[in-house]
Amino acid sequence: MGVRTASRLENLGTETAFAVAAAAADWKARGNEIYPFHLGDLDVALAPHIVEAMNAAIADGRTGYCPGAGVPELRAALAEDVGARRGTTYSPENVTVMTGGKPVITKFVQAVMNPGDEVLYPNPGFPIYESQIEYHGGAAKAYRYLPTETGFAIDLDQVRSLLTERTVAIIYNDLQNPISAESTQAEREAIAQLAVEHDLWVLSDEAYFEMRYEGVSTSIASLPGMAERTVILYTFSKKFAMTGSRLGAAVAPVELSRVFSTMNTNDESCTTHYVQWAGIAALQGTQAPVQDMLEVLRGRRDAACEIVNATPGMSVEVPQSTFYLFPDVTEAVGLVGAEDLADFAEQALHRTGVSFCTRNHFGRPQPGEDRSYIRLAYSGLSQERIREGLTGMRRWIESAR
Repeated sequence: MGVRTASRLENLGTETAFAVAAAAADWKARGNEIYPFHLGDLDVALAPHIVEAMNAAIADGRTGYCPGAGVPELRAALAEDVGARRGTTYSPENVTVMTGGKPVITKFVQAVMNPGDEVLYPNPGFPIYESQIEYHGGAAKAYRYLPTETGFAIDLDQVRSLLTERTVAIIYNDLQNPISAESTQAEREAIAQLAVEHDLWVLSDEAYFEMRYEGVSTSIASLPGMAERTVILYTFSKKFAMTGSRLGAAVAPVELSRVFSTMNTNDESCTTHYVQWAGIAALQGTQAPVQDMLEVLRGRRDAACEIVNATPGMSVEVPQSTFYLFPDVTEAVGLVGAEDLADFAEQALHRTGVSFCTRNHFGRPQPGEDRSYIRLAYSGLSQERIREGLTGMRRWIESAR
């Protein structure tokens, strides 16, 4: 007799970058050089004062259970920091600490969506959105982005066409992964207006809110009528290079924060106690390491964009935020004689060692898409390695012409 599992598991997806990582690791194990542009991890060391705070918390015995909603000191620090940077006011009761940003997606879906309800989400977008909506019995409705002269813009007409009486929420990722798109104020206001008019919950994924090289970020939660219907996804992973520490938070209306706290108690009991004290140090200590990291990433961005735009059949706008490029490779796919994007990625890995995700790793392609894109994450490679890997890829494509 075979092992029986729940039928809903058929709807559970994954973060597809890890599948690409497995293929890259296999190729490396065979003795080949790898340039890992596939995973948005950071090769930046954790700031010393954060390490010291974590070690001190362990030495002080902060290794046991703590409140499910998070230690009061971290909730207060997050309320102050998130509110100040977004021009809004939050109290500690608005904050629920979680084990990274992903649980905020899961618990948001569980809290606001019943089976059969519809939730709108960006596509291309972080694949966990679609996975969690479908896993919990909802109808995942994808909205697309349209290429413009400066990057990408949400297809607002399509968003409007997707709204029905069954729509309960929209997931909105400003400073977007994988395409690095940032909303204009007009686009942000349009999404907010639709949320208010149709009484929708909004999950505002702000993982990259402060990962930017120019300009200042604006949260949709700061717009009129939005604070009471918006859940902000906050994570320490990107800004503070704490990806493995698994620390994040939901900043939400108080009634929903109480629900999240109960979910935490059911799911994890609490977020790791001593890691939360490291989070306090990250928020309240010197921000110089953050600025230093952004300068390093800026140099990597510029190097990657320079080579991509010098490669036949590839082009990309220079993004002002995140640490991803989403170049159009339509002509490059044809130049090397690849059958499709998957074949292009496999050839690139085997011919040049450059490993990357494609557009198809970020949601099912939508009808009418006629361009091919890949995602290059430059956060885990030095500028020298970026130039080495992408130059090799450029030469491969040039030789195929």
